[in-house]
Amino acid sequence: MKALRNYFDKIRPNFEEGGKYHWLHSVYEGFESFLFVPNTTSKSGVHIHDSRDTKRTMSIVVVALMPALLFGMYNVGLQHYMAIGMEVGFWTRFFYGLLAVLPQIVISYVVGLGIEFTVAQMKGEEIAEGFLVTGILIPMILPIDTPLWMVAVATAFAVIFAKEVFGGTGYNIFNVALIARAFLFFSYPSKMSGDKVFVRTGSALGMGHPEMVDGVAKTVDGFSGATPLTQLATTDAPHFASFSFTGVTGQPLSLSDMFWGFIPGSVGEVSTFAILLGAILLISTGVGSWKTMLSVFLGGLFTITLVNLFAVNATMEMPAYYHFLLGGFAFGAVFMATDPVTSARTEKGKWIYGFLIGLIAVTIRIFNPGYPEGMMLAILLMNAFAPLIDFYVIDANVKQRLKRVGNNKRK
Repeated sequence: MKALRNYFDKIRPNFEEGGKYHWLHSVYEGFESFLFVPNTTSKSGVHIHDSRDTKRTMSIVVVALMPALLFGMYNVGLQHYMAIGMEVGFWTRFFYGLLAVLPQIVISYVVGLGIEFTVAQMKGEEIAEGFLVTGILIPMILPIDTPLWMVAVATAFAVIFAKEVFGGTGYNIFNVALIARAFLFFSYPSKMSGDKVFVRTGSALGMGHPEMVDGVAKTVDGFSGATPLTQLATTDAPHFASFSFTGVTGQPLSLSDMFWGFIPGSVGEVSTFAILLGAILLISTGVGSWKTMLSVFLGGLFTITLVNLFAVNATMEMPAYYHFLLGGFAFGAVFMATDPVTSARTEKGKWIYGFLIGLIAVTIRIFNPGYPEGMMLAILLMNAFAPLIDFYVIDANVKQRLKRVGNNKRK
């Protein structure tokens, strides 16, 4: 690292004012501060001086996402080979998933960072670091068969219209990754839902060629690529007890399958266990708010318990633990609802914000079969109300303090 530090010090004059590449100062500063702790800190004011800046915080989130991403890659390969009826080993499944997911990650970063680098240069400002997380979140919440051009368009739309127009990192109202997914969900619904987008039956960069019949990949008898939540939303079973979730081969899914993540779904959302590992890291490092995470589950539990009392169909009868294990509920609670920019920031506000996300997500899941997921819409809606929640929490606190001051004066 010392040699790399010396190299950056050597080339710095070229990027400073009057240097040969001074117009690329933002790019140089971005790479330097990503690799090393900045040498300059605030000189006055009530600032806390430590070595963990925003880039370090974003890096911790990326590390926390790794278990869900790596398992998601393995699951992509697992679902693929199960669908085409081939028995292969662990590493074959993983490398297939890696080759399937990697292009989406590359496209997301190239497009998103390209726009942010360009905007930073135009403004003469430092390069924002928020996209370090957003760039990896976008592929993790999309179906594996999302065309690459759609990933590029959605990323560009989200970065420009949900971030840069508001002033860049720290000023955006809505979660940028969720805006990318929402853009695709409403613009290209056939590519975001159904039973043909969550399990890739074709090859990935030349790997995993299936047997072709009339130009279509041959799948096993009873194949279904529908996610468990979609299966429930479209069932005609009168009661949940008479309903059974099934995997791609038509075999019943167990709670263990759902917890570990051996089910169809978006790349990063399938494994509750992997998400739990990420949550532990975020909470232990103080990067993610445990209050927001817990309150999302409490809001969901409250709503499900209430709905179960008046259940008239299988969807309304589904127990809470199924909701928590399926879809993007756990992933949204841990990685999306806790976004420090778009979530509530007051301590009491975090409880209210998270509780309402859980309540709304479950309500959408149960009462609107057209949106069997619900988490995306719930978080985006509460992003809009987060500042209002904080305002009333602070306002109530101010009134209480003024009241105490008045009482003390009368005494």
